Amino acid sequence: METEAAIEQFTLQDDGVFPNSSLPALLYKHVLDIPFLFPATNLKQLFKNNGWSNSWDAGIFEYHHYHSITHEVLGIYKGQTTLLLGGPSGQKIFVQKGDVLIIPAGVAHKNLGRENAVGVVGAYPHGHAYDMNYGKAGERSATDENISRVPIPSRDPIGLTNGLLKLWK
Repeated sequence: METEAAIEQFTLQDDGVFPNSSLPALLYKHVLDIPFLFPATNLKQLFKNNGWSNSWDAGIFEYHHYHSITHEVLGIYKGQTTLLLGGPSGQKIFVQKGDVLIIPAGVAHKNLGRENAVGVVGAYPHGHAYDMNYGKAGERSATDENISRVPIPSRDPIGLTNGLLKLWK
């Protein structure tokens, strides 16, 4: 595992429906060395070793959603797809096997491809629980308050020295 990587940053502004964040979403390109056997288990352990747990193994939903009580990391261990971050007028990004995407609390995300076009392990700092929000009327007052209380994680999910800890100061 590298201790530094090329990182793309995406800052997504509040669009009136989705709160998004002043913290940029971070895309670490080609940083994962995916083993042939048990790739999801290996990725869950990598995240856990770096303080990110409560992990799951699935695809990425085909509808806009966000989490207001925690940040999220997605590690892509198979396939490729295009995601839409930030809501309908947000930023399209291409993700593929070997990439890691860190999504700040409040940032909407949606798979523009098929849900299972990618194999993904998701996890949360300190194993925090997550909630699901969809941009529905009446959500914002509670979610805005929740987001304001989410701390910066104490560790990068894969241990990079030039990643989250440096870029989210």
